[in-house]
Amino acid sequence: MRFNPDFAIGVRTETKESEMDVLVLRRRRVGVFWGGPSSERIVSAKSRAAVQASLTRLGVNHVALDLTPHVCERIRQEKINLAFLVTHGAFGEDGRLQGLLDILKIPYTGSGVLASALAMHKPSAKQLFASAGLPTPKWVVLRKGEKWAGFSGPLVVKPASQGSAVGVCMVRKGSGLREALTKTWVFDKEALVEKRVVGTEITVGVYDGQSWPVVEIVPKHEFYDFHSKYTKGGSRHVVPARISARSTVLAQELAVKAHNVLGCRHMSRVDMIVDKTGQPTILEVNTLPGLTPTSLFPDAAKAAGMDFDALVVGLLTMALRNS
Repeated sequence: MRFNPDFAIGVRTETKESEMDVLVLRRRRVGVFWGGPSSERIVSAKSRAAVQASLTRLGVNHVALDLTPHVCERIRQEKINLAFLVTHGAFGEDGRLQGLLDILKIPYTGSGVLASALAMHKPSAKQLFASAGLPTPKWVVLRKGEKWAGFSGPLVVKPASQGSAVGVCMVRKGSGLREALTKTWVFDKEALVEKRVVGTEITVGVYDGQSWPVVEIVPKHEFYDFHSKYTKGGSRHVVPARISARSTVLAQELAVKAHNVLGCRHMSRVDMIVDKTGQPTILEVNTLPGLTPTSLFPDAAKAAGMDFDALVVGLLTMALRNS
């Protein structure tokens, strides 16, 4: 499925419909769920601040809820009946919070339990990509203590169930693999070892089943690490990406296919590498992409003609539609 420019223009210009959506949201008590014990807590805090600022501008009644053991009590106390999720990483992005909200019958933004769990556990997602014929780098999983007996060449080692490049290591030679695995196993008992694909790093946002303009990522460091993602000036986002028209169409089609294979809804961000032949290869799918001032998803929305407030309204409206 290609990016549909009419879709983006419609989001931006159908003011009456947007006003009606805002009026509906103003009758709700929105809980902005963030934080928790995740290693991405600091990122979640920045996304939460951006969403709260938007809801304040829109005049929508809301409160921030930290994902702590007392969150159920807070939900009842605050009489939450609609949830906006900016809970990046474990507990909030892996299906556990989604399951709780399903039990409480509270509509929420983003994917449901199964898609959230599959996307967070990278080996499971990659198995589904492979079964659907979608390109993804060659890979194996090593559990804590297991020894390497796989393929040669430059490698990428990452925790199986983390985001924001937490615990990711680049390995140029086999001698560095042991150290990389030791670092990765600190964050997860499973390490995903991938063959490194060299090329142009890109990402494609998917919003309500539509692919958005392709964003090229130019990190200051060797790869798009935590610093590059969340430090001002840590990377450049080039929109549209400096890849061929053919590669652009392929990337957008693959993004929607990966989104659908996992059963995602509302939004996702699909990270890829375009190799020297122009072939995009899927790295992973993010079901709750960052909404910080330096995040990729808001940049893609802007390129599609949607400002941040319209994005927030759209996601909450989809949550109500799917409830």
